[in-house]
Amino acid sequence: MQLFLDNDDFPSNPSQQTAFNELLATQLSRRTVLKTGVVGSTMAFFGLNCAAQAVAQTTDTKSLATMSFKGVEASTGDKIIVPEGYSYQVISRWGDPLFANSPKWKGDATEDSAAQALQVGDNHDGMTFFPIDGKADEGLLVRNHEYINPAYIFPKGVEVAGEGWNADWVKKSQRAQGVSVVHIRLDNGKWQSVLDSRYNRSINAHDTEMVIVGPAAGEDLMKTHADPTGTVVYGTFGNCGNGFTPWNTYLTCEENVTDYFGTTKEGVKADMHMQRYGVSSKASDGDYRWELFDKRFDVVEEPNEWNRHGWIVEIDPFDPQSKPKKLTALGHFKHENAAFAVSNDGHVVIYMGDDQRSEYIYKFVSKNKYDANNQAANRDLLNEGTLYVAQFLDGATKGDLKGEGKWIALTLDTVGVDGKKLGEHFKTQGELLVKTRQAADLVGATPMDRPEWVAVHPQTKEVYVTLTNNSDRGSDKERKGMGGVKHPGVDDANPRVKNPYGQIVRWNEQDTDAAALSFTWDVYLLVGNPSIHPEGNLMAGTANMTSKNLFNSPDGLAFDKDGRIWIQTDGNFSNTGAYEGMGNNQMLVAVPQTGSTEGEIRRFMVGPSGCEITGITFTPDQKFVFVNIQHPGEYGKHPRAPKEVNPQDQPLAFSQWPMGDNEDTENSGGRPRAATVVIWRDDGGIVGA
Repeated sequence: MQLFLDNDDFPSNPSQQTAFNELLATQLSRRTVLKTGVVGSTMAFFGLNCAAQAVAQTTDTKSLATMSFKGVEASTGDKIIVPEGYSYQVISRWGDPLFANSPKWKGDATEDSAAQALQVGDNHDGMTFFPIDGKADEGLLVRNHEYINPAYIFPKGVEVAGEGWNADWVKKSQRAQGVSVVHIRLDNGKWQSVLDSRYNRSINAHDTEMVIVGPAAGEDLMKTHADPTGTVVYGTFGNCGNGFTPWNTYLTCEENVTDYFGTTKEGVKADMHMQRYGVSSKASDGDYRWELFDKRFDVVEEPNEWNRHGWIVEIDPFDPQSKPKKLTALGHFKHENAAFAVSNDGHVVIYMGDDQRSEYIYKFVSKNKYDANNQAANRDLLNEGTLYVAQFLDGATKGDLKGEGKWIALTLDTVGVDGKKLGEHFKTQGELLVKTRQAADLVGATPMDRPEWVAVHPQTKEVYVTLTNNSDRGSDKERKGMGGVKHPGVDDANPRVKNPYGQIVRWNEQDTDAAALSFTWDVYLLVGNPSIHPEGNLMAGTANMTSKNLFNSPDGLAFDKDGRIWIQTDGNFSNTGAYEGMGNNQMLVAVPQTGSTEGEIRRFMVGPSGCEITGITFTPDQKFVFVNIQHPGEYGKHPRAPKEVNPQDQPLAFSQWPMGDNEDTENSGGRPRAATVVIWRDDGGIVGA
């Protein structure tokens, strides 16, 4: 039986860690009690004339999950909405003190880079709560800071690459991104940061030295003028989703790192490798332009620096002196998150998605096994192993939104679709991993509709992935750096042309073994809008999409220990046209397996104006859930966005969140701020139940 490891099962003080074999015995004992004998199948209910009801794989246990909260209505307002009987608190905002000597928030963005190094970073994303000594009221909140919003992080009169732009503003941008470790404690019913804690730490794009480990360490493609060994790198940025391990480390996922690279030189042509990853041979993205004052981001000055970013980074939050590790064995691409599992025979498995249109889903299987008696060795488990890429096949019946699949090893001995071994295309395994996308192309991996977060069901071991949308599916547009290859047409896993809504696909590994090489799959949820599309139209979605829970672009995804699946969105919040009735981005809850609410999806939370809902983690007793509000105040096509207003001139014209939203407003305003929200039931029960 595959073991699913929930971070909340582990007391995260290393001196207090429960032995792995004891936890395994506990898990197996619990599942024996839950065992139901003959297993009922799980149905995914499709309100579609063109597709029969899809039957998921049978399982050997039933979910403990229930849902009793009343779903909330959609909203286009500028505050948090949670169910009746729930309360919340806004904590740890961008710019809040990270240390006892941190400067206070000014509100006008005039803080320099030195101040930002002592403050909480911007645009919170994936995160994990690591309990201290198993406590539910004290722990380390380890959290990603993905990117910056120039209109808010720089003061009026400072424009990226324009007026007032200088090296210190670049450095401030770099220090606002990466990962923060914040010691938090529940005190008199409110969560507070412990500012004098030795654990608090800023792991950012400018200051933090990291080591490169795994097959690509020391490769020529990883060497720079500053690091001729190819083993030492500064910084992490573009940090999207996350993961964790039972040996108390945090996995941060570097995603859109290519946006940060460009050049000041003229007439530079991108090579095929740069094109495949979307690295510019001109200026970097207009939100950054770091190459103007930091030459390591100039692809002419340092042509290999960008290869050193776009990995999963392992961090020990309990050792502030430790150097994070860039894990090259897990592949080089736009990592969304990292979902942890253990195979039947003890190998560690990490599931991952490459978040770009028509990219792939991967898994890593460790070379060595988890050893409960050798925690030091466990910390090297992600250094060696085999990376696989997924192929989703339609199965015997076309159009039923289910099928079979297989995992293809990305090794030098693997034969590609051209009949050649990958070793004929790549000199070393390290080079192959630096060029992971090209290797996956060569073996015929299935292009997916932007693979986002992956999550593993704690009882059934089914694996779920959000495919957020893909406006290029079935179009005439060419895929990045593939020599004219166009985006593919539809298949059963990606059944809609120019998919605006997204879907959730799930699979069951053969023999319920995370290390298996084959699987069966189905579409668990086809997101749509039945209010404007007729029944039978794929754009209407599955039957459990109703007028009461409309949403689009599923992104964040997580299971709690009882088997509720939490779905977070980062989509179109215009609330018009195809997106009518969906409102702001939101978080929903479903019980995908058993019980009276099987298949039902309820809206649990709605965020403020212009935000994304992302990042989710629970206290061990599941009485508190932490969620991140990213980029509040982003104009987009929001129906209330002001017209012809420069947000830098009037930063509060659209959104004032979190100022005044269930928090102390003293010294908190000036501009919208990313923040963490902690939610609880007023009666002290389990959230979501």
